[in-house]
Amino acid sequence: MSKNVFNIFILCLVFFFGSKPGSAQNSVSPLKSNTLIQPPFLKAGDTVAIVAPAGILKNRTQEVNKAIALLESWGLKTTVGKHVYTNGGHFAGTDAERCEDFQQALDNPNIKAIWAARGGYGSVRILDLLDYTKFKKQPKWIIGYSDITAFHNQMNVLGFQSLHAMMCTSVTDELQGNPETAATFKKALFGETLEYTLKASPYNREGKASGQLVGGNLAILASMLGSDTSLDTNGKILFIEEIGEYAYSIDRMLQSLKRAGYFKNCAGLIVGDISKVKRNTTKFGKTVEQIILDVVSDYNFPVAFNMNAGHEPDNRAMVFGTEIRLKVSSSGTSIVF
Repeated sequence: MSKNVFNIFILCLVFFFGSKPGSAQNSVSPLKSNTLIQPPFLKAGDTVAIVAPAGILKNRTQEVNKAIALLESWGLKTTVGKHVYTNGGHFAGTDAERCEDFQQALDNPNIKAIWAARGGYGSVRILDLLDYTKFKKQPKWIIGYSDITAFHNQMNVLGFQSLHAMMCTSVTDELQGNPETAATFKKALFGETLEYTLKASPYNREGKASGQLVGGNLAILASMLGSDTSLDTNGKILFIEEIGEYAYSIDRMLQSLKRAGYFKNCAGLIVGDISKVKRNTTKFGKTVEQIILDVVSDYNFPVAFNMNAGHEPDNRAMVFGTEIRLKVSSSGTSIVF
């Protein structure tokens, strides 16, 4: 190639791609914002759908009726899925039946929130059977905890906020002794600010952080690893809670999260109730708090214990996917949504 031809070739490259190396990439759309879409908060007259995407509701009619009465006392309307009380062995109906109720709630524009009647196990079985097309156009709040963590993960991956809060079966006589459970649920539903002050713990690791809140039940988070609904925790604050597991099982699940990179660039960790830890014939030798701190010992983000959220009657509401401010000090912890 002659020098003149080469120069013309270079001029053509400059004309079409710009004079700076890599400038052709400037036309690529910017990366999607980390901010998740917030469904509209509820107002008086709105309708909440009660569905059962997981465990069977055997002899739980009274609790669901109390839940309906609670929503109605706030000026809301309710509709109950056709298969909520269906007996499907371990589940509230077959996968297809539970999916039918959930799909109708997702698609109905008059429904502003979907409230899980209970958890248990089974949500993961219908996650991939659902069509979220209409939901994306008219998002609504997905509400629950425990097994409903599967849906919280799904919402986060789809780019929407969701509500970690009490379920219908939480409306028992015990709820009367824990008014904050229902009060914070109502605040979250209607868009009021949530702020929590947690009592100090000798296991707390001090520090400040801000970021998107994600997480849920530890066993469900671990079960999502390697799937399309595994969470991205980079720059985010992770919340965990659990019930009825052995200490070694809690350690195993946390080690799995660690190996999957959950804590590598995490901004902070909030630990809720780790309830009813089972006793093994061979003692593990460490408390749950020590297990958690050992797992995150390679990282320097703040760790807050004593969050009243999980499988205990005092189960405060939290908006997943929203930005929070976390401050952990020797005197306690503050969480501002």
